[in-house]
Amino acid sequence: IETMEPAGMGALLAQLERLKTRLASEGLFELARKQALPGMPAVVGVITSPTGAVIRDILHRIRERWPCRVIVWPVVVQGDQAASQVRGAIEGFAALEPGGLIPRPDLLIVARGGGSVEDLWPFNDEALARAVAACPIPLISAVGHETDTTLIDFVSDVRAPTPTAAAEIATPVLAELKAAILDHERRLVQSGARALEARRSRLIAASRGLPRPSDVLGLAAQRFDYASGRLGSGLEKNVDSHRQALLRIAGGLRVGLLQRPVEQKSLRLSESWGRASPSLKRQIETAGNRLLALEKLRQSFNPDGPLARGFARIHRQATGILVRTGADLAAGEAVRLVFADGERAAVIDAEQGLASGKTTSARGKPKPGASATTVQGDLF
Repeated sequence: IETMEPAGMGALLAQLERLKTRLASEGLFELARKQALPGMPAVVGVITSPTGAVIRDILHRIRERWPCRVIVWPVVVQGDQAASQVRGAIEGFAALEPGGLIPRPDLLIVARGGGSVEDLWPFNDEALARAVAACPIPLISAVGHETDTTLIDFVSDVRAPTPTAAAEIATPVLAELKAAILDHERRLVQSGARALEARRSRLIAASRGLPRPSDVLGLAAQRFDYASGRLGSGLEKNVDSHRQALLRIAGGLRVGLLQRPVEQKSLRLSESWGRASPSLKRQIETAGNRLLALEKLRQSFNPDGPLARGFARIHRQATGILVRTGADLAAGEAVRLVFADGERAAVIDAEQGLASGKTTSARGKPKPGASATTVQGDLF
């Protein structure tokens, strides 16, 4: 024997191994160059035979999971023309302009059913493998069954074991996405409610630490009353003391001899009083301004102030206790509505809010022309 070389299937497999080794050395099988698949593709391109069961399985599976637009590029998937037609379909899809009359797919699927090694051999073509590697659109290889392996499986972005699995890999499940969105919405509402309740609790806790308005104003009003009461008596005592001193000095002197000194004393006393008078006026004016400010503060805490602006207070008829929330009232309970110009008696109705009873003035007497069946509108 002078020479020996493989023949038949052995020769094809040896040729395929040499081609795989060469393409691997060029880096076409590296994971770093593979593209990520879009999560929610709007357009899916399918390269397969238009007459086989593969295209029906893919369309049916996509329609169930993710209703989107599917563009089919028909090719032959067996024989001498299969490799060139599949390569031309890949390059044709890549040449489409985004937003054109025929939209460019977001994802490509190259699919074929199972078969023998000879049937699947067109997908081991070197030119086809390089076209798959250079395709700018993410591509899923779904050639043959799970045990079948071709050259484009190594250069494609994702390999699917079957065409049906390729449709599942390419598309999400619309029902699962809707359920996830509803779950996120529910969690968002719950989180917002918890945050709002936490801030409401903090506000209520902080309000408990604030002093009552009567306590704030009581001490200041007491000090002001004490100071204003002493101011008048002090001035009178001061004037009386000076008057008594002047009378004691003038009593022991003759009128003629003391006329000039008395005039001098009176002049000095008038000058002293003139100098002290502006200071006292300023003190009295400052004290008056403080009193006015305290009075304004007291009026702001007056519970009857909002009544003039259209508000009303609700008291229990039996105890006179102020009602703060509608949940504290029971159906059929008698209440008293306090307005700026008088009061009204009412009874709580479970369905229509407040049903008015008798109409009374601020002194409790019935108003002229008031009817016992007058209905007060629902305040809640």
